[in-house]
Order: sequence, then structure tokens, then C-alpha cells
Amino acid sequence: MSEFGGMSGIVVVYELDKPMAPRISPGIPACAERPVRRVHAAPSAPGTPATTGPRTLCGKDTFAMEKASWKPSERPGAPWYPAGYASVVCPDCDAVIET
Repeated sequence: MSEFGGMSGIVVVYELDKPMAPRISPGIPACAERPVRRVHAAPSAPGTPATTGPRTLCGKDTFAMEKASWKPSERPGAPWYPAGYASVVCPDCDAVIET
């Protein structure tokens, strides 16, 4: 089992689709306009477990990604990602966690 098997130290981040044209409805949150393209896992930043490190487990830059409120360490027995996003989980991040 990898160091991520216990899920502590993992931050879930969303890679969003490219920005769409501005909407007329100002009350719509930005994430509603930019669907999640891929769900990634990233190690937390050293000394700050709630902060995302600079790269996902598959090596992508986390700078433009949106941090999820989902915390794998708070859900023993559940997958590391939110179940509603199972179809867009990054297979490379998932493989790292499963090893």
C-alpha cells in the first residue's frame, strides 16, 4: 500500500473545462459554468494539510484547478473522490492511490 492508502495528506482538485462566454445571470457560480473535466488527487502542501501542493499525483499543475470540499480522510471506506464524479476520475491519480 502506498503512503496515500490512508488518504491523509490527499487533497481532491477539479480540473475545469475552458471558460465559457460570460453569462447574463450574475448569480450563477463560476463552477456551474465550467464543468469538471477531470478529478485529480494532489498531496497536501508540507505543513499545511488543507492546502494543495503544486502538482497532482499524475504530475499536472494544480494552480488553475479548483479545490474540492471533499476530504477523503473524513470518509473511511469511501473512494478518495466524490462518487458523483466517478466517470471523470483521473486514471493516473487513481492508480497511484491504489498502489
